[in-house]
Amino acid sequence: MELLSVTSPVFRNNKAFKVGLRLVWACGFFLILVSFYATTQMLPSQFLDHSFTDSGSPTITIFAAPRPFSGSVGARQALAVRSWLGLSADIAVVLFSQDPSVFAFAGAFSSRVSVEPNIDFTFLSTPFFHSMVERSLASSSDISVLVDAEVILLPDLISTLDHVYKLDQDWFLVASTRKVSNFPFQLDADGKYWLTVDSRHIRTEKLQGSLLHRWQWNYCEERMLLAWNNGDFPLHTGVLPPFLTGKGLHNHWVINEALLSDFRFVFDASGTISNFHLNGQDDGAYKSTGDSKAHDVEKKIWENLVNSYLGALYGSLSFHEANYSSLVKLVICDGRYLFVNMAEDIVYPVGYQRSLSNWTAGFSTSRRKKKIFDCVDYFKSLDRTKNCSMKDQLKSSAPLSLPFSLKFLLSTRADQNNTIALAIAGYSYKDMLMSWVCRLRRLLISNFLVCALDPEMYEFSVVQGLPVFKDSFAPTNISFDDCHFGTECFQRVTKVKSRVVLQILKLGYHVLLSDVDVYWFKNPLPVLNTFGPAVLVAQSDEYNITGPINLPRRLNSGFYYAHSDALMIAALEKVVKHAAASNLSEQPSFYDTLCGEGGANRVGDNRCLEPETLLTVHFLDRDRFPNGAYQGLWDERNVKAACLKKGCFILHSNWISGRTKKLERQVLSGLWEYDISKRMCLQSWQSTKYARDWLLAMLKRFIPLFGFIRTGSRRRKALGDASMSLNLNIQLKDITVRVVHAGGREELYHNAIPASQLLKKYPGMCVARPEVFKNPNESILSPEEKLLPGHKYYIIPSTTVQKVKRKHSKKKGEEPAGCKEGRTGKKLLLLMQVEISQMVLCVLQRITTFPRVGGLDVRRKKTTKESNNSSPPTKSQDRVRNWIGSPA
Repeated sequence: MELLSVTSPVFRNNKAFKVGLRLVWACGFFLILVSFYATTQMLPSQFLDHSFTDSGSPTITIFAAPRPFSGSVGARQALAVRSWLGLSADIAVVLFSQDPSVFAFAGAFSSRVSVEPNIDFTFLSTPFFHSMVERSLASSSDISVLVDAEVILLPDLISTLDHVYKLDQDWFLVASTRKVSNFPFQLDADGKYWLTVDSRHIRTEKLQGSLLHRWQWNYCEERMLLAWNNGDFPLHTGVLPPFLTGKGLHNHWVINEALLSDFRFVFDASGTISNFHLNGQDDGAYKSTGDSKAHDVEKKIWENLVNSYLGALYGSLSFHEANYSSLVKLVICDGRYLFVNMAEDIVYPVGYQRSLSNWTAGFSTSRRKKKIFDCVDYFKSLDRTKNCSMKDQLKSSAPLSLPFSLKFLLSTRADQNNTIALAIAGYSYKDMLMSWVCRLRRLLISNFLVCALDPEMYEFSVVQGLPVFKDSFAPTNISFDDCHFGTECFQRVTKVKSRVVLQILKLGYHVLLSDVDVYWFKNPLPVLNTFGPAVLVAQSDEYNITGPINLPRRLNSGFYYAHSDALMIAALEKVVKHAAASNLSEQPSFYDTLCGEGGANRVGDNRCLEPETLLTVHFLDRDRFPNGAYQGLWDERNVKAACLKKGCFILHSNWISGRTKKLERQVLSGLWEYDISKRMCLQSWQSTKYARDWLLAMLKRFIPLFGFIRTGSRRRKALGDASMSLNLNIQLKDITVRVVHAGGREELYHNAIPASQLLKKYPGMCVARPEVFKNPNESILSPEEKLLPGHKYYIIPSTTVQKVKRKHSKKKGEEPAGCKEGRTGKKLLLLMQVEISQMVLCVLQRITTFPRVGGLDVRRKKTTKESNNSSPPTKSQDRVRNWIGSPA
């Protein structure tokens, strides 16, 4: 009997069959809807809107970076924070600090006030503004407010935010802050009512009236209130530099970039938000929480120089300063919120898209019209922003340097045992240095110092807020990419390390020298301190799993602990002298001097005894202090888990040749703590932010099908707004120049721009058309060529272009034309620029933005290249393939 197919005419013409198919389809679609709805109900509330209606107030979080809560400063800050909490029971406050007094203050307010210590601070505990902004952007609240910790806020903040929250676009609000010399009012015990000196309640309107005669909009004052809604667009294009909070320029820089980027509607709400700070003797001095001695050194003028330097180097402030007089003002006239464009004499109410003349056409009398226009004229008369410019603050010829000597840094940074963790690096290893520093910060280790081998590294470290000093005897011709094990550059650099360590030992401090490619799982100092004097504790470079670990030349000089005593100093002087006369690096000098040539001074399987000084060399247990070739740990699927299982304190990324390969290995393994693109340490709250953004992006894909699901933070119709937003994005791509960076970040320009503009902005990079990886020889733009609207272009490292051209171009070694302009002024303009291949940066962002899914293994492919003379022999051929070159 022949079987019938469901596609046969018998079934196609069967009405019951057709009805059944429709029922199956309907049931399936219903189950999809139910499943999707159940998923949204199980999601945390911050992933979805707080309400599906237009009613209700937005959630608000106020962020600030206070100084220690002591003395008059603490009293002013306490009054300010209490004024914030009294505005609404729904307001949350987040304080950026690591000071114990801030934690004690916040503890009195339960969950309403929290302390966020997990942002970047300088070694003097000054918070970084870019890290504060990034943390604020990661908030799940509807509106984020960033304000100085001494600024007092009144209830009109809430009413203003309630009104502007309803704007059907992303916005960025700024408000200047007034200074008050005499403020004879205090808050009651509950923080809800203001009291006069005789403890009587005073109405808010009367309080505001007493301050009205001091009203002045002054954008030259750095203390300002910033606020924005949790929308779809960023505050500005580009990357926010690592400004130091309270040291000038950073607020103006952000406002300037936000205006020029045109991503958000930027307006001034100084006319509707009453915010002021009390005049104190120490105004303008944002003191840190570090050692008191540090506060008195040149009044930390160098921190202001850092901000001036960054303001001139990054963004548009140095050559295109926005005109603040054209900034739209938000005012209240006759009980109505109005936007006023004073430059063009245009007035319109909040939420109304036409001019005031059209809006008031329906008024029966002209009295209200005149009243409103008189009010607007009054606010226009108060405008004092036309002559305010920040460019004068960008003109500073003073060099970037710390006003601290090595002795001072040692005295303030050493721990209770007089121990210093020392890193010595040049500019080519700046990213690894920052990952190393971020890891120590994560472990709450603060007793570290950085020795800079070149001026670029020194300036970079100063800007990053590191305790850094110069080595006046460091070699001047250090290669950027070719300074790995075995090279002449490497030999010169390593001989600096032992000399610097010897200098610090003679000053009476114990030294743990650690290369920046050493990842710390936990603090090794408690273990190393137990060895006491006359013992040099060093990592072993032996790769065989069994046998002695003190074999000839298996002492790794990239991780060792030296106790400050007479025997150690005498022995290290011998090492320095031997290395100076050698044509090799200092690493063989350590072993040949202390353990004897061929291991003549070996004692047992893990020690040596230097016969003249009687110094003992102890080789560390490799299970706890493994080198890069031991047991193939770097080849593990989960390197961190494998190391923690063995009880590792550290893991050295040696036995591999080249900076890029070291960098790639650390990044791909997840042993990386620094966000290169944003110039800040990776934090736990970043993964939450990226997870939320990823989930929201996934949910938005379903909006066209399921219009009842709302994923934005604004009260609007989901389906219609999603379509409008999509159409807007398409239109923007059609009429703008799109510049795509590694990792997918885009810059948009409304007009054609010359390639030279981008090359100056991103030194060491090239501008290319999308087909660069298929046809690199004809895809690189020269400085004279223009980027046209409606087209997409890539910003890629010149090193990547060179590699691609060598594969595709017949003219090998020819430098891309579009890269020449970007190489000028390298010493100054290469500061903190990303010099990493596109592949590594993309993988870095993939790892740091969202966890692996389904155990996806993104490790790099093993290479068959191995060193001819120094890669360790091993029983596993696969393991050898990953040991490229020699230990470093």
